[in-house]
Amino acid sequence: MITPAFLNVETSLTGRRWIGPSDDQSRRAEAMAQIASLPLALCHTLAARGVGPADASAFLAPLLRDLLPDPLRLKDMAKAAARVLQAVRSGQKIAIFADYDVDGGASAALLIIWLRALGRQATLYIPDRIDEGYGPNVPAMADLAASHDLILCVDCGTLSHDPIAAAKGADVVVLDHHLGAETLPPAYCVVNPNRQDEDGSLGHLCAAGVVFLMLVEANRQMRKEGSQGPDLMAMLDLVALATVADVAPLIGVNRAFVRQGLKVMARRDRVGIRALADVARMDQAPTPYSLGFLLGPRVNAGGRIGQADLGARLLATEDAHEAAALAERLDVLNSERRDIEAAVRAAAMAQAEARGFDAPLVWAAGEGWHPGVVGIVAARLKEAANRPAVVIGLDGTEGKGSGRSISGVDLGAAIHRLASEGLLLRGGGHKMAAGLSVARDQLDAAMARLGELLAKQGAGDAGPADLRLDGLLMPGAATLQLVEQIDQAGPFGAAAPAPRFAFADQAVTGRRIGENHLRLSFGDPGGNKLEAVAFGAFDGPLGAALENPGHQRFHLAGRLEINTYAGRSKVQLRLEDAARV
Repeated sequence: MITPAFLNVETSLTGRRWIGPSDDQSRRAEAMAQIASLPLALCHTLAARGVGPADASAFLAPLLRDLLPDPLRLKDMAKAAARVLQAVRSGQKIAIFADYDVDGGASAALLIIWLRALGRQATLYIPDRIDEGYGPNVPAMADLAASHDLILCVDCGTLSHDPIAAAKGADVVVLDHHLGAETLPPAYCVVNPNRQDEDGSLGHLCAAGVVFLMLVEANRQMRKEGSQGPDLMAMLDLVALATVADVAPLIGVNRAFVRQGLKVMARRDRVGIRALADVARMDQAPTPYSLGFLLGPRVNAGGRIGQADLGARLLATEDAHEAAALAERLDVLNSERRDIEAAVRAAAMAQAEARGFDAPLVWAAGEGWHPGVVGIVAARLKEAANRPAVVIGLDGTEGKGSGRSISGVDLGAAIHRLASEGLLLRGGGHKMAAGLSVARDQLDAAMARLGELLAKQGAGDAGPADLRLDGLLMPGAATLQLVEQIDQAGPFGAAAPAPRFAFADQAVTGRRIGENHLRLSFGDPGGNKLEAVAFGAFDGPLGAALENPGHQRFHLAGRLEINTYAGRSKVQLRLEDAARV
């Protein structure tokens, strides 16, 4: 049986079908509102997440001590923590080999800061994206092993059999979250919730989350021996940044990591994040949005198109002058990255559209496309087509690419299968994101086979993404108090989308702001007015339809947020869609 469209919107201005709460969800929300004395709109948000009346209070105030898993649930964890402590106590030389993205940089910074608090220094090594590619490589690991006793591979290493074997004379500890193969590399130990022999219950952790759990276990071992470990709660800003930037699901302990990490970040104690927030012109308390779209891209910029270790150095530094210089450099690189990305995105979008958006896989490949932006462009293709997407930059006889997936389709597993079949030179990742290298003469065959594997998972069955709505509101109900209460159900992000509400049958007035944005005003018969903003509205159909609507009335849909300007706060709707009445 097909669920009736919400407000009878079968095709909105953006081509989407509106889906409202199910009858069961509505009943549970209404019951919760009565039992827990909470606003119905908030209860719809909680019911959509499977929260019942008895659990509402705990869910709205998540405590890390309640949600933090025992680190020993992960295989090799005790062994990893003990080996790190052994290196600390005996003054052994430690190297950290990290990935070049935010998760890798934050993971490295966590270790550097923890070791520094114990009076130990570590060598930081982050590979160059273009010259060395992702993860450990044989020359780098051999060189590090020649002068270090312990190498910590963070956010990488699970598939690095040959490079880890090349680390002669040094122990290698892998702290990772990428999907593992049937056999593990010859490391001293591998801590990874996505090992084949793990139960997957902690598979939502990013690498920084795994590193944090290792430090929890190390501190616990220190306490058993009568000594005090470094303050880990003060490091949660780094875990929060990595969790959001790596698009890890905001469920379970990840939700508490981000919730508590945002509080730590708001204190502005970490000089690197403070400097980065200043160059990004963050003038409000940090939110998941600011982590994902303001701070994260700047930390990433060094690894994408500049010096790979800039982000990790910024996050780990205690020197305010160094932090300011690194933040400025990353801000410039981020601007350059945006220009490069725009050119690649235009070419990739044209190529993918010509190939067709209705296949199980949307892909594009181009000569000289910068490896540092192909992942971002793949995310844009995925959003446009509601299909898994891969974008590849070709150079000589080889292409390097990145892919992004949609909910319910495990791209990492398909990439692993493709690599095992010999159609890729290398490949790895997790459910929602993956990287690959492919021989130029195998490109078409590899993408065709990848499409077949994804089709078996149902990737080709998806139509334009439905817009799921949590309920219906009147403008007068959208108060500051309501939005603040709804925010307690957050943080919102991957696997925990911000609730969306509809406002039915509205007369709107609109005006363009800037080149592509739109600001609207609408209200109810009681005189209650609400403003809405639609960023990029004129890149699609919303701007033209709503700027001069005449007497036409609209259903409006989007997310409620608090806009603070000049010390005054008010509610506004972040408009995502509209439909003519």
